[in-house]
Amino acid sequence: MTAISDEQWETLRSHAREAMTKAYAPYSKFPVGVAALVDDGRIVTGANIENASYGIGLCAECSLVSDLIMTGGGSLVAFACVDGDGNTLMPCGRCRQLLFEHSAPGMLLETLSGIKTIDEVLPDAFGPRTLRTYQESH
Repeated sequence: MTAISDEQWETLRSHAREAMTKAYAPYSKFPVGVAALVDDGRIVTGANIENASYGIGLCAECSLVSDLIMTGGGSLVAFACVDGDGNTLMPCGRCRQLLFEHSAPGMLLETLSGIKTIDEVLPDAFGPRTLRTYQESH
């Protein structure tokens, strides 16, 4: 697990708040912005993008992962999520799984109850490391 300074957390929050201003949320009126530190030092961001057919809207985390992949890939080291007021927001379960897929081991998340690792917010998760371990043993 990588240590993240208070200044780095504030930078992530600031980027998440900026991303939130670009959210497209005409239906829920609930904009969400996210930002993450990548293992190479980049910061990637995302915002929710709704659709009139509600089920095909994109969560902010989907937008962030697209930014991650489109700007060179890598692994997420630290993650912050904010609501329309700029307050910390916890990703839903689906989004935690999405983040896990692209996380460095021990990725940190800012949560309502403090900083936690991805493994604490999604214990016993199934993901790429599970598949690698299985494939290496067979």
